[in-house]
Formats: sequence, structure tokens, C-alpha cells
Amino acid sequence: MVGVARGFADRVVVRRSVRHFSADPVPLGVVEEAVRAAASAPSGANVQPWRFVVVTDVERKRRLREAAEAEEREFYGRRASSGWLEALAPLGTDWRKPFLEVAPVVIVVFEVHQGPRSPKPYYVKESVGMAVGVLVTALHLAGLVTLTHTPSPMRFLNEVCGRPPEERPFVVMPVGFPAEDAWVPDVGRKPLEEVLVWR
Repeated sequence: MVGVARGFADRVVVRRSVRHFSADPVPLGVVEEAVRAAASAPSGANVQPWRFVVVTDVERKRRLREAAEAEEREFYGRRASSGWLEALAPLGTDWRKPFLEVAPVVIVVFEVHQGPRSPKPYYVKESVGMAVGVLVTALHLAGLVTLTHTPSPMRFLNEVCGRPPEERPFVVMPVGFPAEDAWVPDVGRKPLEEVLVWR
């Protein structure tokens, strides 16, 4: 059992968020199976309050990028505190989000709240967060890279993705292969003894 857990951990700890994607197509069956895995995550009262919108249409990705960059210009130019910008600096990010157009697939994950065809959910953010964690891991283990992107506010995603108001955007995830010249920041992980507490 320890060997299985160690093998899984060894494969997962090398995962990194990627912002430079190849435009090469990915097998959509891989994306479908990763979403199937994500949809198996635990959820409050088993309501499963998530929707995974897979965007591959070139025009829709262009609209998504334009709207996201408009919000990001505001964030980097006006809304973000100096402390927040300082924390982001080592990652090399700014308002430009070309990966939303370059990546062959963009998955937009929505929280599903109570509506005409959906019941009242419980622990929505916790449930959807766990599903996204499974999705990130499944894509990584399949050999693809991704990024969790959260422009704020995100309501423009309902219009771009054609989703009803009871669905609220949670995260945007470009998915694909890394570009040949992809650059990944040299960020470390906290040591296990700092995050694991035995009692």
C-alpha cells in the first residue's frame, strides 16, 4: 500500500502549472475520461454541483480571451494590492492571456446552484474544488498540462459559454501539450514536515 501511495505521489509532485501551450490537438477522449474522473469526486449530499464546459471552438476561445484580458487589465492596473502583485511577480504573469486561444482545449468549470433544473447544493465550493483537484491530476497523469486561471469577476463566462445564471464560473483551465519553449517558474514545494502534523 505504501508503495502504491509513493508511486502516485512521485508522479503527482512533478506536476507544474504551464502558461505556454502548443497548438497541437489533444485526444478529446483523454479530456472526456479526465472529466469522468473529476465527476466522481465527493460532494455535499451527493448533489454533484458542477458543470464542465469543454471549449474547442476557435471563435469562442477568442471571445473568452478578449473578455478575460479586459478583466485582467483592470486587476493588474487597479484592483490588485501591491502585496498581491509582489506575490505574483515570480510567476511572470500579467494581463495577457494568450494561452486561452493557443491551447487546443479550454475547460470552464461552473458551480451549479439551485435553478429550474437543479436542486439546492450543499458545500458547493468545497465540492467543486475537490472535483477540480481530481481533474488537474487526471490530466497530468494522462500526459497533458494545464493551468487553473481565475479572472475576476468571471460572470462573462456565462455568456461566452452559453450557460444559465444558476451556473457560476469557478475556474478556467487551458489544456494541452506544453510549447517547445515553455517556461515554468522555478517554484518549490513546502517540505512535508511543514505541512503534515501528526497528533
